[in-house]
Amino acid sequence: MYVRSIRASQPRLGTRKLHWLLKDIMKDTGIKMGRDKLFTLLREHDLLVKPRRRWVRTTDSNHTYRKYPNLIKGYEPSGPEQIWSSDITYVLTDRGFVYVSLIMDHYSKRIMGYHVHETLEADGPLQSLRMALKNRRYPEARLIHHSDQGTQYCNGEYIGLLKRNGIQISMAPPGNPYENALSERINGTIKIEFYLGDRFKDIDQVRKAMKEAVELYNNCRPHASCDFLTPQQAHLQHGPLQKRWRKYPPKIQPQTLDRETQKALDQLLVKV
Repeated sequence: MYVRSIRASQPRLGTRKLHWLLKDIMKDTGIKMGRDKLFTLLREHDLLVKPRRRWVRTTDSNHTYRKYPNLIKGYEPSGPEQIWSSDITYVLTDRGFVYVSLIMDHYSKRIMGYHVHETLEADGPLQSLRMALKNRRYPEARLIHHSDQGTQYCNGEYIGLLKRNGIQISMAPPGNPYENALSERINGTIKIEFYLGDRFKDIDQVRKAMKEAVELYNNCRPHASCDFLTPQQAHLQHGPLQKRWRKYPPKIQPQTLDRETQKALDQLLVKV
């Protein structure tokens, strides 16, 4: 079962990316189907991804540490490891919330470093940064590290580690989440598509799930803003990548399909 096979490892993968992954299968089997028809088919079989929302505050910018200006506004990277974005999200367990620090490359969308930690103290982001530095492929590239103005990113140890590695520091001002939107979007992707938004038993279970999610995200999930390359593939590229996303109508009305078309579409959900 084509759709269910992909959803087995990426259960909350969006329909547009699912359509991209199915294009070769549809070509080989003679199925002609656009994105809207796939939406219709998934809706009929209750396979559309349902959104989930929770909110916990993870940023405290009311502190006395030095805050840095935003250096990346309007800056489009032309290759990997020119801009990294950092952010913190949360995961619910039976023992309370735990926190996940992520560092993502703007160009390739690859998760360079991550760490699951029990508190909002600076150690979690520091561990994430150390992993990202270890995973650098282009240490000669001029790199900017972008984050919010939270205490975790402004404290002396974190700033010192950036400066010792020759990394410029950029921060989004409070009250304007759009200036660090890319990191927040990647947090949402990990939580929604890879079930990190679920409730877990304990932090060890979260760490295991996070490791699997990052592996799948980096190596298996096509990214629309990277010419449908996976982040790992995009991280090996240089120069502009085609952006294949566009704005779609918020709702797609169900379509009435003739018998032959419906039969062909159903082949995507059952073995042939």
